[in-house]
Amino acid sequence: MTTTAAVIGASGYGGGELVRFLDAHPEFSTEILGAHSKAGATLGEVHPHLSGGDRELVSFEPDKFSEVDVVFLALPHGASAEPAMQLLERGVKVVDLGSDFRLATPQRYREAYGVEHPYPDQLGEWAYGIPELFADAIAASDRVSAPGCYPTSAVLAIAPIAAAGLIDHDGIVVDALSGVSGAGRGVSEATSFGAIDESVKAYKILEHRHQPEMIQAVDAYAGAPVELVFTPHLVPMQRGILSTMYMMATEGTAIDDIHTAFDKAYADQPFVRLSGVPPETRWVVGSNNALVSYHLDEVSRRLIAVCAIDNLVKGAAGQAVQCANLMFGFDQASGLPTEGWMP
Repeated sequence: MTTTAAVIGASGYGGGELVRFLDAHPEFSTEILGAHSKAGATLGEVHPHLSGGDRELVSFEPDKFSEVDVVFLALPHGASAEPAMQLLERGVKVVDLGSDFRLATPQRYREAYGVEHPYPDQLGEWAYGIPELFADAIAASDRVSAPGCYPTSAVLAIAPIAAAGLIDHDGIVVDALSGVSGAGRGVSEATSFGAIDESVKAYKILEHRHQPEMIQAVDAYAGAPVELVFTPHLVPMQRGILSTMYMMATEGTAIDDIHTAFDKAYADQPFVRLSGVPPETRWVVGSNNALVSYHLDEVSRRLIAVCAIDNLVKGAAGQAVQCANLMFGFDQASGLPTEGWMP
């Protein structure tokens, strides 16, 4: 029996990738596509590269969307909370790609976003959607908050070695480079061609909202608090994230210990792989893969980790479908690309 799905925010970059994966999925049937400003347009008008372009994008009506088994919310920050709660009240499972339910306490949310959450009792009730680390919670939940793209790339590399006690839990530095599609489809001067071409810039230094999310996720998996700072950079490419992380290995730690901890965490996982050389973003574009390499200076105990993902796939739509696969008891790799398309 086919499991029915809907996408709200189907006109955006992440929403378009969701439609692409769900249309090709052997278990899901995409029943309804929602949009806000593009309601009334056809899918082909906003995503001419996708098949089924005559499907109409409709505005959100809770009762209409409650006829499906799962709804994916690909909406801007602050726009997910209300529809999410309306759908959950009607018995629909929800995977939220936005940031509304990622942080686990009202205090963390207030500190990150500067406002009170409209549903503070929901914070901490949503499974955090990194399947490789929190599969049991995802599979048992009817509500999953998919991580941000930057946290996905950082947490996958840091969490297993932090949990194994192989790094100091303070002084972690994350430097990450992202393609412009990470800013979404909305037009702004900061992401225009003239602003990004032939230039690289750091932004939101010490104030990016993904920093507390990274800390929370590593804390949860490692079982102990970590101290971490994060600096994002915008680079002139369409998609991809490359995160470079700097840590101090604990006394006596060898590179084989790092690799063993990684293999133990991800041995049966189809998408997270150890790379013998620093990975490049072009190797993962179009796939749901995360490639990670580790490099240890045994004299200074400086450990460098590098992780490459596609921000729109493993950092957004692909990971959301991976979570839904777990929620419905499907193979978590079902319907998802395991190979990149660039050499």
